Amino acid sequence: MRFDIFTLFPDVFYPYINTSILQRACAGQIVEINIHNIRDWSTDKHHTTDDTPFGGGGGMVMKPDPIFNAVESVAQGKPDCPVVLMTPQGRQLTHSLAEQFSREPRLMILCGRYEGVDERVRRFLVTDEISMGDYVLSGGELPALVLLEAVTRLLPGALGDPDGAFDDSFANGLLEYPHYTRPAAFRDWTVPDELLSGNHQAIALWRRRQSLLRTLQKRPDLLLSAQLSQQDIDILKELASENNLKIPKGILE
Repeated sequence: MRFDIFTLFPDVFYPYINTSILQRACAGQIVEINIHNIRDWSTDKHHTTDDTPFGGGGGMVMKPDPIFNAVESVAQGKPDCPVVLMTPQGRQLTHSLAEQFSREPRLMILCGRYEGVDERVRRFLVTDEISMGDYVLSGGELPALVLLEAVTRLLPGALGDPDGAFDDSFANGLLEYPHYTRPAAFRDWTVPDELLSGNHQAIALWRRRQSLLRTLQKRPDLLLSAQLSQQDIDILKELASENNLKIPKGILE
C-alpha cells in the first residue's frame, strides 16, 4: 500500500516512520510512505503557503494553489485514490474506518495547519475528512501519523503475529482482554489459573469473558453494536449480576 503525506513540516514524520512497526512494514515492502513538503510547490521566492483570510479575523489560512499543485503533481493528474484531510471537523477515526482505508491500494493524507485550509481544497480536492476527537491540535501531522499506523498494522504481514490485529480492542466490537507475562507471581499478584492451565478452550472462554467484562465496565456503549452470541449475552447477565453492573438497554430485548 502506498501513502503520500502532504505537510509543511516533513521532519516530524521521519523519526517515527523509521521505528518499529512502520520501519518493518517499509523494509518488507508492505507499505511505501512518501512525505511531501507542500512548500516545494509554492510559486513565489518566499515559498509562501498561507495568507490572511478574506473578511478579516485572526490567524492564517493555507493557500489552495500549493496544495492543489502538490497533490496533482504527485498523482500525475486528478487523484484516483482517497485524499484525506486531517481536521477536527472530520468524522472520528474508528477501527472500522481504518479497515476501510486498509483495503485501498493508495492513500493521500493532507495535514492542515494554522486556521486550516482554503475551503476550495475541502470542496474540490479532499474526498474525506478525519478527526482524532473533539479537540484541536496545531496541525495535522500527529493525527496523520495515527492514521498511518492504524491502517498499516491492519495490512497482512505488518505485525509479527498474523492474527494480532484481530484480537485488538475494537477489532471485534469489544475491548481487548487482559494480558499477563512472566513471572507468574509478582508481589503476591498471580496470573489467573486459566492462562496457566494449557487448556486452550478454557483460555479462550476466559478471554472472552474478560473482554465482555472490560467492555461492560468501561465502554458499555460498544455492546450495542457488537456481534454477540446467545452465549455472550448469558455471560453478560452473569457478569452484570456478579459485579453490580447494568447491561445497556437493547441488548436483552
